[in-house]
Amino acid sequence: MRGFLASSIGVATAAALALPLALPTPALAGSAAPAAPAGSTQSLPLVPVPAAGDRAASGVPGMSAGPRTPAAVGLAAREVKTFSLVGVVWDDAGTELSGRVQVRTRSAATAAWSDWQDVETHNAEHAADPDAAERGSGRVRGSTAPLWVGESDGIEVRVQAATGAVSALPSGLRIELVDPGAARGTAPDGKNGTAGEGAGDGDDKGEAGVAPGLSMEMAEASMVNVPHAPLGANEIKELDKADATADAVFASDGALEAAAVPYIGPRPKIITRRGWGADESLREPGFVYTSTVKAAFVHHSASGNNYACKDAPAVLRSLYRYHVVSSGWRDFGYNFAVDKCGNVYEGRAGGVSKAVLGAHTMGFNTNSMGVVVLGSYTNLAPPAAATSAVAKLTAWKLGLFNADPRGKTKLVSGGGNKFPKGRSVSMNVISGHRDGFATECPGKRLYGELPPTRTASARLQGRPVP
Repeated sequence: MRGFLASSIGVATAAALALPLALPTPALAGSAAPAAPAGSTQSLPLVPVPAAGDRAASGVPGMSAGPRTPAAVGLAAREVKTFSLVGVVWDDAGTELSGRVQVRTRSAATAAWSDWQDVETHNAEHAADPDAAERGSGRVRGSTAPLWVGESDGIEVRVQAATGAVSALPSGLRIELVDPGAARGTAPDGKNGTAGEGAGDGDDKGEAGVAPGLSMEMAEASMVNVPHAPLGANEIKELDKADATADAVFASDGALEAAAVPYIGPRPKIITRRGWGADESLREPGFVYTSTVKAAFVHHSASGNNYACKDAPAVLRSLYRYHVVSSGWRDFGYNFAVDKCGNVYEGRAGGVSKAVLGAHTMGFNTNSMGVVVLGSYTNLAPPAAATSAVAKLTAWKLGLFNADPRGKTKLVSGGGNKFPKGRSVSMNVISGHRDGFATECPGKRLYGELPPTRTASARLQGRPVP
């Protein structure tokens, strides 16, 4: 599979990212500032707050009524710049937040406040391996799962420690309010798979040797998908099994393993990073690769199901900004994303057919790929369109590396809370996140769909299926 790998494999130098801090507005008066077209992150410190029953006596403005609870940290209700996704971060990525995180948000469209919503606290399992250079960059923070709330301009937060003692909470707790901004390019509609279409918003003036409308960073991210699609394409076109095989053989420059050729599945349409509007200036430059792709780990984003499929690119831009700016990762954590309508998106940059090192399953990122289904699927069944897309994507990508979706493979643990570092572990070629880490991800209902997904993926590869 060397034809699918970059000529040099290594870690690019980490670049420090400055985090602009937006100061809170204490009272809910006046109009919120307009959202920045390129996206933005407001990072607000959480402070001790009184028990709900003591709020009136405390004189804290804007705090809503609620049940009496022990003292906690949080943020009084306030108006802020427009945002669409929230999450809580803290200083030490190695420290867990043991407790409950809840938020209320005010709709920018209706001015109505939501009910209290829980934010999933256990997110350490979605990260680079403990000894990876990405993990040791000095920028990585602890973080909750992100929660998509839609366009909002007001926020209230409370974080309650499991023990009831504020001192048990991690230090440096902050609420991150992410505005996805407008996409730099037009989202693909099935007609704009060539360079030059879906032009940028005017910020990309082009540089020497770069296609019109592409910055150097955008060209770098797009070039690794040539010859699957032209430079600057918003999507990589769907191909049937025969054409996908021919495309893979051509792209590998003769290095594709002969044993893999019969089992390359049809390629789904893949919306590129440019297609969903990734701001390539956020991520670290360069790409990091592993040797092969032996397994696919399926995840859910745990960001909620309150999104329309037309909003999926904005959800992705928010997740990307939360991963990089708020959590300190080098790039988007997953290799691919799938929305509830079955659209497939390119995730971490480096080339859709290459063995790109992700930060999706701590301990098992090496020689694997991560596929996240946007939404929360603990109690809600995933749509058939989404699981079908996972089957098709894995049939194609695993086929490039001659991996049987119904089979088992050996992966060496890089360390985590389920398997010690260095242990060789037998995994399903299509596994759920919980198989590699003690977590609820990908949710009980999505995890239950993995057996038929393996069968469907193998069938698409052309393997004999009973």
